[in-house]
Amino acid sequence: MDDATADAYLARIGATREPPSAAALGALMGRHLTTVPFENLSIHLGERISLDEAALVDKIVGRRRGGFCYELNGAFALLLRHLGYDVTMLAARVYGDAGPGPLFDHLTLRVDVDQAPWLVDVGFGRFVVAPFRLDVRDDQHDLAGVVRVAETHEGDLDVRLGDRPQLRVEQRPRVLGDFAPTCWYQQTSPDSHFTQSLTCSRPTGDHGRVTISDRLLITTVAGRRTETTLGSDEEVLGAYREHFGFTLDRLPTPPAP
Repeated sequence: MDDATADAYLARIGATREPPSAAALGALMGRHLTTVPFENLSIHLGERISLDEAALVDKIVGRRRGGFCYELNGAFALLLRHLGYDVTMLAARVYGDAGPGPLFDHLTLRVDVDQAPWLVDVGFGRFVVAPFRLDVRDDQHDLAGVVRVAETHEGDLDVRLGDRPQLRVEQRPRVLGDFAPTCWYQQTSPDSHFTQSLTCSRPTGDHGRVTISDRLLITTVAGRRTETTLGSDEEVLGAYREHFGFTLDRLPTPPAP
């Protein structure tokens, strides 16, 4: 990433270039979350998802789209490194009802700044909205709830949000290529939840959120949830432009019921 690309990325998320600090990192994460959506539309538009660095940045900055964890956290890592942050990509397992899922199910970031390790994540949908310390074992407070980090017997880190476990994070450093097989699985397998559903979502601050799922527009403002069924294709495409700032030339095709 060069300076011009970094400046375009910062403009995309409405952020300014500042010296690395925990406060500046939190501001960057917050701006990224509220401007770049978590979405899996490429899968339902027949677009191949590439982990090539240039392709990741072009999708978010050039095409003003979003993506899922490998894309969002992968691109954000490139920006943070260019801005002078010490960034480590980490593999994580997402908790389900039966416990943690497979490794590489999620890509998250460790960022070392101000003499502390922070977990930073802009690619997990509904999750924390600010970085939190990986070396703290007491409660940490986020707008999304109380975060608690605990080390497992194997040396991984379990992350809880409120009363629910969210992630089991491996501490071994990884590179983007390590996630390529699972990224391929997520976008092609009929067993992947990303191929089974269609979503585009971003937080709007103060516990607000806007989501489009197929033809359903869901908005939450000050804790009040409203659902609106979108009728025509033009209405759906217009909602993507209005709420997410990008233009699609056709609708994503949802999975068959």
